[in-house]
Amino acid sequence: EVQLQASGGGLVQAGGSLRLSCAASGFTSASYVIAWFRQAPGKEREGISCISRDGSTGYTDSVKGRFTVSMDNTKKMVYLEMHSLKPEDTAVYYCASYQVWGSPICMVVITDSGPDYWGQGTLVTVSS
Repeated sequence: EVQLQASGGGLVQAGGSLRLSCAASGFTSASYVIAWFRQAPGKEREGISCISRDGSTGYTDSVKGRFTVSMDNTKKMVYLEMHSLKPEDTAVYYCASYQVWGSPICMVVITDSGPDYWGQGTLVTVSS
């Protein structure tokens, strides 16, 4: 069974940085996508970044250039480096996974359908 556990959230001032981690294990398929979602207070959950098993990545426009997703396959970890944080980045951040076939564009995957598995969230608060 796939298990995902996100960590690394906290309180940071605007302009600061944080690194979120997602421990991901239990994958049995050769192809999968790990995604980062966030849900701000009063807003719907949105997919903001993703990484495929082959290392290809994707970002939503609001985080492009500020956030970087990476994967360490040996440690079974996925990271989200967040820089130049803004108060509007305040949200609960979740990692999630999709089983996929072939090499689809991961942002298309996370936009078009819900994940197969969710991890628990980690709260990021950016103060102004």
